[in-house]
Amino acid sequence: MDYTDLYIDGAWHKTAERFDVINPATEEVIASVASADIADADRALDAAEKAMADWAARTPRQRSEVLRRAWELMTARLDHFAHLITLENGKAGTDAKGEATYAAEFFRWFAEEAVRADGMITHAPASGARILVQHKPAGLAVLITPWNYPAAMGTRKIAPALAAGCAVIIKPASETPLTMLALMPLLEEAGVPPGLVNVLPSRKTGALVDHMLHDPRVRVVSFTGSTGVGRKLLKSAADQVLKPAMELGGNAPVVVLEDADMDTAIEGTMLAKMRNLGEACTAANRIYVHENIAEAFTRRLTERMSALKVGDGSDPSVDVGPLVNADTRDKVAAFVADAVAKGARIECGGTVPEGKGFYYPPTVLSNVSEDADCVQDEIFGPVAAIQTFRDQEEVIHRANNTEYGLVAYVFSGDFKRALQVCERLDYGMVGLNRGLVSDPAAPFGGTKQSGLGREGGHEGMLEFMETQYISASW
Repeated sequence: MDYTDLYIDGAWHKTAERFDVINPATEEVIASVASADIADADRALDAAEKAMADWAARTPRQRSEVLRRAWELMTARLDHFAHLITLENGKAGTDAKGEATYAAEFFRWFAEEAVRADGMITHAPASGARILVQHKPAGLAVLITPWNYPAAMGTRKIAPALAAGCAVIIKPASETPLTMLALMPLLEEAGVPPGLVNVLPSRKTGALVDHMLHDPRVRVVSFTGSTGVGRKLLKSAADQVLKPAMELGGNAPVVVLEDADMDTAIEGTMLAKMRNLGEACTAANRIYVHENIAEAFTRRLTERMSALKVGDGSDPSVDVGPLVNADTRDKVAAFVADAVAKGARIECGGTVPEGKGFYYPPTVLSNVSEDADCVQDEIFGPVAAIQTFRDQEEVIHRANNTEYGLVAYVFSGDFKRALQVCERLDYGMVGLNRGLVSDPAAPFGGTKQSGLGREGGHEGMLEFMETQYISASW
């Protein structure tokens, strides 16, 4: 069966209005998907409200076992999900398999966290009363996910919500709805009851989400995407004083100090830049290299980037697939053209290839100016923009000089010095001699305009819970 309809209350629902999903490698239509409207949202809300009453009353262990089973089932079907991710998103097979593995791990992690929503009992020092604190399910949650990680951004929200005892309605990105829809039969098999998880793909995202955020039964909104859209959602959420979990944009600096191990710095930068083809809020965006080692670093990074094979991600020999759509590719090309106009040098790549598919080659830019657009905004593509610096104070200031604060990367051979730099960076996460920070067991999130709240770790489940305090005497 092709899962291309709405998923509401454990059943598939067709709609008159549908939209096409495009394979970014071939520009061919791969599926026609149902587009939800306001009436569909109301049906999903009704189903979620009913399902949550039973789910929240289950013991933490019962919820845990369902999530554990979901991890087992998804782990057994990683190749299937990786294929779907490549088909609708375009990422290369290795990247897609990595995402599927990462996505499944959220079910296992939150299966373990489901039984650890610990409260406390303590003695009030002044009044002598007992203070009892417990965590309760917050309520229905609306989840809005992006196209760059069609599996992982969904499971990173669904798993903690279910662990907490909440029901959810998920709105996947219109570019990549197939992976999330295909997950629903797996959740059924794992024991997720009808109505607990509902999926509403739609071309009417703004109206649909705004309607749900104004329904009094909704208590949590969790969104991953751009800061601009996040601001709009926060305004809508304010009307109902919803609990927001916002994982927004980034402008990640990579700081390569002069005492860094070159091999480690190159490997880490490649991972931070090219994981998911640079289409990630955690992607390396501004690469600051100490002027004493900049020439060698640029040469070696260029060699590595030039060696990557570009093509259809379904070919297992391909390292780099297409970008998700034409707009994304054209925006990357515009960033490169702007940087070159302002003095940057193209070390490799930098030209849109002819033919079908939304491809852009791995590109290295050196001598990038501080006023280049790619320094001020997220590139969201395979372009490494290298700048140089002279001293530590200078680079810390430049790294922090942005409205974003999601993730930074630091490379140094002096651990004490590196930690001192990390602590002065205004970012929610820092990769120290590592190009990868995402981990289901860690609290993922940023400072400033990169978001509110955390996903993953123990904190991820608490985003879907409310703290209740009971005062008692005995």
